[in-house]
Amino acid sequence: MIDRPRRRRAPYVAALGLVGLVAGILLATGWPASGPPPSGAPSSSPAATGPAAEGTIAPPTKAPVAVSIPPAVRVAVVPVTHFRAPWSATSRDEVLAVLDGTSERYSALELVAGDADEILRALETTRPPTADPARLIEAPDAATLRADLAADRTRLAVIRANEVEAGVRALAWDGASLFGVDRVASLGEWPLAILESALHASGRPSGEPAYDPAAAWTLVAGGDILLDRGVAKTVKVDGRGVDFPFDGGSAEITGHSCCSAFGWPVPKTARTGDEGAVRALFEGADLAIANFENPAPVEFRFHTRGTVFSADPALIEGLANAGLDYVSLGNNHIRDAGAQGLLDTIEHLDAWGIAHSGAGANVSAARRPALLEAGGLTVAILGYDTIAKSYWATADRAGSAQLTATVVREDVAAARAAGAELVIVFPHWGTEYRATPFAAQQALARACVDAGADLVIGNHAHWAGALEIHHGRPIWYALGNFVFDQSWSEPTMEGITLELTFDGTRLAQVVMRPHIILDKAQPNFLDPAADGAVVMGQVFAASKGLLDW
Repeated sequence: MIDRPRRRRAPYVAALGLVGLVAGILLATGWPASGPPPSGAPSSSPAATGPAAEGTIAPPTKAPVAVSIPPAVRVAVVPVTHFRAPWSATSRDEVLAVLDGTSERYSALELVAGDADEILRALETTRPPTADPARLIEAPDAATLRADLAADRTRLAVIRANEVEAGVRALAWDGASLFGVDRVASLGEWPLAILESALHASGRPSGEPAYDPAAAWTLVAGGDILLDRGVAKTVKVDGRGVDFPFDGGSAEITGHSCCSAFGWPVPKTARTGDEGAVRALFEGADLAIANFENPAPVEFRFHTRGTVFSADPALIEGLANAGLDYVSLGNNHIRDAGAQGLLDTIEHLDAWGIAHSGAGANVSAARRPALLEAGGLTVAILGYDTIAKSYWATADRAGSAQLTATVVREDVAAARAAGAELVIVFPHWGTEYRATPFAAQQALARACVDAGADLVIGNHAHWAGALEIHHGRPIWYALGNFVFDQSWSEPTMEGITLELTFDGTRLAQVVMRPHIILDKAQPNFLDPAADGAVVMGQVFAASKGLLDW
């Protein structure tokens, strides 16, 4: 098991005011029931006289009962909106604009009825006396509210943090985020909260602790990584260095030129700042993973063209420096340098402390999961290839792991038996330059979930592809290129980077960050509300009928 120290750790914080609660309950019930009266208190009754009084005990007069109000618990609340919305933050000014009908983004504010007044107070506003009732909507519960958001992309809502699920998009407030790599370290740093009596405070319906950013953990996933051909030219021949691919920030598309050798319009681009944002995302994640689309043998050979790859193993340093914890070797290029090239690659990755799965010295090794530690959990990642049959491992032959419904069922069960609490399947599959899965691919994806996988993250298409939710578990069919040199079209230059936030084994938030690759090697983030809308639109169009979010 790989247990690498992470860059970001925060202590678990829990403060429920239990001492005050217990004291309040005891005082409210009048405990203790016996004992001397307080100094200066009147006697319990006048002295009894006469024969009738003999042998009787006069009832004492009850002492005044002190009543304690239970302490208030601070409950974090979070602004949320439709999952597909390109926005990442909101503000009090925007909330007020929604309520008075002047917002350019949202038509209404929706709140859970029981929390509405407290949330409005937290937002430093009240029910507008003259507002259109359609601008302030009250849902009976959080489940109804989330369903309303899924049906109406123009609503803004505020709900309790423990009621946030992956199917809605949580937004930042006052420059702070409660989810993601850059989340606040503790609930005490989150600026938006309501107060609730400790006697009535509730976390999740199951009784588990409410969401705590200090206990949450993050996974960042990139698509295909190539360290040969154009990437090697940029890094080695042009002298940009091994760290260049992960030094990207943000970029924009300024126009298009026509056309590439393949007849595609090619985007013109410009960097817009935030240098190092890509590296910060990967370094800050508890787990950072991607697909390694080439062998890195001792006897490597630089290729200027073609589709047979062999990367300089020295370039793996750049992946390690960027915080990559895991790469999948289950792909259709892993034996491009033969069996020895594959074994060399494993040795070089091991030397840099980067976990791997999906290929090995034989089929047993190829099917063995990588076990990693994150958020106090054991996470298993299983890599597979469905493309290059001639590269599949056998009992006595090095190669990749073949993916079938039977294989994944056995391997997920074996990973669970080895202690895995969360299982990720990382397949190489599908059709190149196509975003929509075909029927057999979709059946195999669903078989992975049916086998017990918690999520599936695929690659190979070199385009960002569909997202499907099957039995509540997400399937990404392809993330597209990440560090790659296919600069001959916009779809091959663009992709998505996943930023996932987990609350234990529960997937609490999903952010898909669009990017574009510059200089044939370096991903830079695109604004999802602007130029990034192209690749995001490609993903959502391919997800038609597959995604309820």
